[in-house]
Amino acid sequence: MNQSPSSRIVRYVNFAIAFVLLIALALIYWYVWRVLPDRSGAVQAPIGSRASVSFDEHGEPHIRAASLDDALFLQGYVTAQDRLWQMDALRRFAGGTLAEVMPQFLESDKELRKQRMRRLAEEGYAALPDADRAAFAAYTRGVNHFISTHLDRLPLEFTILNYQPRPWSSVDCVLMCLYMYRSLTTTWKDEVVKSTLLSSGDRQKVQFLYPSQSTGDASPGSNAWVLAGKHTASGKPLLSNDMHLEYSVPGIWYMTHLQAPGLDVAGVALPGAPGIIVGHNQRIAWGITNLHFDVQDLYLERYDERTGRYVFNGQVEQAREEREIIQVKGAKPVELIVRVTRHGPIFLVDGGKYLALKWSAAQPGFIQYPFLDIDRAGNWTEFLTAAKRLSGPGSNMVYADIDGNIGYHAVGMLPRRKSYRGDVPVDGSTGIFEWDGYIPFEELPSVYNPASGIIVTANQNPFPKDYAYPVNGNFAPPYRARQIRALLSAKEGWKAPDMLGVQGDIYSGFSDFLAKQVVTAYDRRKQSNPGLDPAINLLRSWNGQMDKNLGAPLLITLVYQHVRRALAENASTAANAPYEFNLATVAVERLLRERPAGWFDDYDQMLLRALADGVEEAQRMQGRDVKRWRYGNYLTIPYVNPVFHQIPFVGKYFDIGPAQMSGSGTTPKQVTMTLAPSMRMTADLGDWERSLLNVTVGQSGQILSRHYRDQWDDYYHVRSFPMQFGKVQASSTLEFHP
Repeated sequence: MNQSPSSRIVRYVNFAIAFVLLIALALIYWYVWRVLPDRSGAVQAPIGSRASVSFDEHGEPHIRAASLDDALFLQGYVTAQDRLWQMDALRRFAGGTLAEVMPQFLESDKELRKQRMRRLAEEGYAALPDADRAAFAAYTRGVNHFISTHLDRLPLEFTILNYQPRPWSSVDCVLMCLYMYRSLTTTWKDEVVKSTLLSSGDRQKVQFLYPSQSTGDASPGSNAWVLAGKHTASGKPLLSNDMHLEYSVPGIWYMTHLQAPGLDVAGVALPGAPGIIVGHNQRIAWGITNLHFDVQDLYLERYDERTGRYVFNGQVEQAREEREIIQVKGAKPVELIVRVTRHGPIFLVDGGKYLALKWSAAQPGFIQYPFLDIDRAGNWTEFLTAAKRLSGPGSNMVYADIDGNIGYHAVGMLPRRKSYRGDVPVDGSTGIFEWDGYIPFEELPSVYNPASGIIVTANQNPFPKDYAYPVNGNFAPPYRARQIRALLSAKEGWKAPDMLGVQGDIYSGFSDFLAKQVVTAYDRRKQSNPGLDPAINLLRSWNGQMDKNLGAPLLITLVYQHVRRALAENASTAANAPYEFNLATVAVERLLRERPAGWFDDYDQMLLRALADGVEEAQRMQGRDVKRWRYGNYLTIPYVNPVFHQIPFVGKYFDIGPAQMSGSGTTPKQVTMTLAPSMRMTADLGDWERSLLNVTVGQSGQILSRHYRDQWDDYYHVRSFPMQFGKVQASSTLEFHP
């Protein structure tokens, strides 16, 4: 039977569709499916003895090897097969070479080159102890074995961006550590803003805006805490940690379990570096939060740009010149000349002023890598001996052991300043603002087995007011620490799952306080305002919960921004100086409680002006009906894949967001536009198998891996998973043969 023309057309169209689908499937298989990590089978590798990696249901590798070198080799290999593009992108970002493959990052490359990150990594590696070098070398061999055996099936990002990764190096491991250090130490920005405010402001008022300490900082400093056994159901300690870092896809941490002679440790690792950063072994558990101590100073140099000479202590010295060539994809290379004084590189040039950046990480012999020693520590003494080597970033470390002991110690090489705090740029020519070494480790804040049985750190200032040395830093306000301590003190018999309620708590003591201040100011006027009544009723009935489904958190967040701006404008006439200091909330609370003369003639009027401005802003954002306002519509995180998001039509399917979030910068579940908990762990010292651990999104950066986003829903709803340690339920096993 002859087919009609229309039938033949339909048939050809169907054939064409089928052909296109086959081509699409073939491409997906070749470029996406074929490159997925190997979770089973056998791999030939340059190791000393047979070894294995068992993967549990969440894709965590449980590595068993006959030597430490082999274990670290396997860690490098399996991390690379899940996170190679992330590792490469981070080392490029840290080293200032990202524009070579992603030209939109040219400006960040310039900043990182000026900060000399790659040079610091090279200098730091040259001074590392032999054991640290050996660990980096073993890990590096594993990464490079994966790269060399997978050049024909690399992660899809390399194909899209059209390049192949360079071999990994031990210097790259150091660079990854410096990347984390830099991310956690940016106090120079606060120095610039404060200096700008002081230049055209009331010195006393500007100083008021920058408190270094607040009431309620008495407990020793991200969140980390530990409960002694007298507060727990098991009679043994519980230790919790959720480090707060910037959003990323995949997340910054990689869950790993390492077993080798003398080593049995599990927790989270930093892709690109060996060992476990936070976790537990057979005897102890530990957690880390950022100390926020100031380890950077800006020096105003008396510098002659024509000659490169500058004055120091009455003598003329010559700045060292370093030439940087930045490769830019699709454009000509960019040349950058970095001039380095005795204090550091000329980092900022503003109106004829030359500011050099001194950073503790740039000092000779500074870089150490103690984490494998921490991973093998068996008691408080061994833990402290290892932690003493953690030169930076400055950190709060909490500790617990199976014998029932708990402890805290601030760690890091923190500059000892004599005649200044380091809160504003100082004159680099006089020689009187030089660092006098570092604060001795033994004199840093610490506590061991406190009578209360509770230790809480939440980035707050742990240094006493009568501390022997000047203290400066962008410490966190005390609200998170207060709320955590209040929750932990409210009951007994704690178990590991109970800690998720604390980690997910969204009560803001500061926002609750500010809302009450606004309502009280409105009531004192004893005049109804139809334009503000609905907003006041919203705040009046609110309980301080920063819930994404409520309108009050949105309003009080906007009100706070206007109050903070009013304080800054009252203290200084400086323009373009964004006052966003961490402890600004403390300054606001103190001002509203004390209401000193000289600031505002009528504090209530200032609050009501901020309320009116906040209402107007909320209406522009979400309409005039306050009942329809939602905090989550404001605190919405894009959470995009950095490469696939750029692909039209399909890229959005590989994003994690947009995600509406609950919490704020002053809630135990610390969430802002830029950061949130990057992992959650609770170690149960009574039974390791009852411990909990999860990361943000998933173990793998490979978009078609089932572990690309399999943890996101549980993370988002503050759930977690058993931290498999002694009893590993393997979903698959990858064998390695010499």
